[in-house]
Parts: sequence; structure tokens; C-alpha cells
Amino acid sequence: MKLRTCTPKLAVVILLACLPLGIHATELKLATIAPEGSAWMKDLRTAGLQIRERTGGRVNIKFYGGGIQGTDKKVLRKIRIGQLQGGVFTSNSLEERYPDILIYGLPMLFNSQDEVDYVRQKLDAKLTAGLEKAGFVSYGFAGGGFAYFMTGKPVAGLADLRGQKIWVPEGDQTSYVAMQALQLSPVVLPITDVLTGLETGLLDIVATPPVGAVILQWYTKTRFVTNLPLSYTLGVLAIDKGALEGVSDADRAVIREVMTALYARLDAQNRIDNAKAEQALRANGLKFVEPNAAEVPEWRAAVSAAMDAMAAKGTFSAGLLAEVRGHLQEYRKARPVAGVSGARP
Repeated sequence: MKLRTCTPKLAVVILLACLPLGIHATELKLATIAPEGSAWMKDLRTAGLQIRERTGGRVNIKFYGGGIQGTDKKVLRKIRIGQLQGGVFTSNSLEERYPDILIYGLPMLFNSQDEVDYVRQKLDAKLTAGLEKAGFVSYGFAGGGFAYFMTGKPVAGLADLRGQKIWVPEGDQTSYVAMQALQLSPVVLPITDVLTGLETGLLDIVATPPVGAVILQWYTKTRFVTNLPLSYTLGVLAIDKGALEGVSDADRAVIREVMTALYARLDAQNRIDNAKAEQALRANGLKFVEPNAAEVPEWRAAVSAAMDAMAAKGTFSAGLLAEVRGHLQEYRKARPVAGVSGARP
């Protein structure tokens, strides 16, 4: 019996007829600066595979790691034109879309992780809702820990900081204003240029959580850490709301379940990783310097006044700042903090 061959057009018709009806695949391309091979990238890709499997291939998430899609500002631009559908951002990077996301990272707002936990229990849901209203769907926040000054010379007070070139992340206007309030010398650079800046002398000082210093190798260019929490860092997975419009309610529920669980794990794991990273810094010879206790309240007062001025100009909500401070006052009344932190009761 002679077999008949199909024309290419007929083959396509047959192939389409064999596909299950109603299947629509959505690809979500997400960018992050997390280095390839890092635990973060492995966890993100594992979550993406779980979503693909549980949605029967209807949702496929592709992650671009290592900052290959550019800075957060470039990633946001690519989201606007549809080249990307989302990314993992620092809170400061999302300011242009939702200014109040800055609130947790305001300089010298918190004294401890316990204070952060108390306030986040009150406000995480509110900030997540605000992001969605601004056009981004998020699935929780992963705290990155507190940023500390890392320096080439010991820094205990403002006199030690004068004249030194201090890194401020590109787009982080709250940190820039705080540095100006303390009459310091901020240098704005994208995170991808920091190591080069330290190597070439463009920067003298960086502020980062311990885990960031280890992962990004910045610790190799510094010798001292000032033991004063400067600002709380946050990682946010944000997906453009419009990119999810073609995804069914059931598949959206899968994305939410998997990603919410992932970010809860990351939030907890980052605390462990920062503790291990601090041990690694000490093991590599970095010295931890205690700040001048008498100066810290002055630092806090100057920075607090600068944040009040930014709120008055509408950079972020003055009402939300007052709400955070109210929660902190409640917490500190019940659990007064002594020592160098300068915490106000």
C-alpha cells in the first residue's frame, strides 16, 4: 500500500486539531540581579518549574539572573514596553510606580529586626495592596537584613565619614537625602558598578547587609564594619498586572500559592544567611567597630527631620510614616531598647 504524504498546510491543520481545546500558554519573563548559581536563583527556578507543572504548561516563568537585563530602572522600562513581565526588585527601585514602598527602607527608622517584624505584621498586607493598585502583583516581601557601613578605615563617628566617598544606590533618593542631612559625600552608582568603584577608588564606603557583601564580593575591598543598622533592605517580586490578564483564576491561584510560600521561606532564610555571612566576614579578618554612642541620637534626629521634609513634599505618604512611627512607639514602650541604638521610647 502506497502511503500518501500530507502537504505542509494539511499537517498544520491536523496538528492543531489534535491539540486540547482551550489551552493558552502564558510566558512570564522576570529579571533579577541575583547571581546565577546562587541559592536565590535556584529557589526561583524551582518555583517556576512547580508552577509550570501544576498548571499543565499553561504558565511558564523564565528567569534572567545576574543582572543581564540591566539595572532595575532598565528592567522597569522593559516591563512598560512588554519585553519583560516582571522582576525581583529592591523597594527603592519601585518608587516611581508606588512611592510608599519606600517606607520600610527609610534610613535609621528601625533599631532591630524585632521592630521590623512588629511593623511588618501590621503593614505588609497594606503595602501589597498598594503595589497591586499601582499595577504590580506581588507575593510577599523577602527581607534582606540591615545595611551597615563597610569601610577601608574604622568609622565610629561623623568625623570619620567626612570627605569619604559613600555609595548610594542609583534611584535611592532617601539614602541620598539622609547623607546630605549628615553633611556627607554620597556617590550615586548602580549596584553593578560598586565593586569596580571600590577597586578604582571611586568609592571608599558601601552600605550593605553582610550577605550582600559576601555574594557580591564587596568584602574583599573593605576592612571594617560599623556596627550600627542603617536601613532595612527588602526584595520584592513584582509582576505586571496586565501580564496576568490571560491567566485563569485557577492558574493565578497556583502562582500565588507557590510564590507566597517561596517568599516566606526566603524571608526566613535570609536571616540565617546574614548571620552566617557576618561570621564569614569576621573569619576573613574584617573588624566590627562600635559607633560613638553619644553621636547616634544626633544622627537619628538629623535623618528623621530629613525624612519628614521628604514626606511633606509628597515623596511618600506622611500618614504612612506617622503610622509606622506609631507602631514603633507602641513596641518600644513595651520593650525599651538600651545601648547605642539611640532608640526613642
